[in-house]
Amino acid sequence: MPEAERNMRGQMDPPRDAMHAYYDRRAPEFDDWWEGTGLFEGRDRPGWEEELAVLRAVVGSLPAARVLDVGCGTGFVTHLLHATSLVALDQSGSMLRLCRGRLPATKLVQADGFALPFLRGSFDRVFASHVYGHVLPEERERFLTEARRVARELVMVDAGPRGGGPRDEWQERKLKDGSRHRVYKRFFTGRSLLDELDGGRVLHDGAWFVAVASP
Repeated sequence: MPEAERNMRGQMDPPRDAMHAYYDRRAPEFDDWWEGTGLFEGRDRPGWEEELAVLRAVVGSLPAARVLDVGCGTGFVTHLLHATSLVALDQSGSMLRLCRGRLPATKLVQADGFALPFLRGSFDRVFASHVYGHVLPEERERFLTEARRVARELVMVDAGPRGGGPRDEWQERKLKDGSRHRVYKRFFTGRSLLDELDGGRVLHDGAWFVAVASP
């Protein structure tokens, strides 16, 4: 499919489908955001490395449990989780292929986070890193209902306010191939995220990352 046609098709697709297509295409360069490489090399992100180290410690300190990681991506955060059993799920086949290289012994499932292919109570914890912040307003209740159906605890990591307050926006994202994509993005404080989850506790409340646990 020609580049111009692919870009036009992305503008015409329903928003969630277009974002799914973007993340599938972004898979080979997904870790660049975490590592400050590729298109993120040289970006001014004061305090990023220090806060990322804190986030790693927070995730690594979660008690072992039966865990479902929804939106695992390449497994960059997934590999920090302690689990008695671990299932990593993503809608993107490209992401899962890269995750397989990082987590060769982990069960991987390609599925939609809005229709989890598991029975009620199959897990102790649903973990989601930088997923909920891309869920459109009209789909948030469905996403949370599915997470609550399969696990009694929900742990979320998402984007901190970066010096501002809680907000949402549509961003234009560019990939290395020059393609441009529209992505819905939210920024949270620990409390603003927790307020949407019917209570729990804040695990980390930073400029770059927030993390919360909701029983």
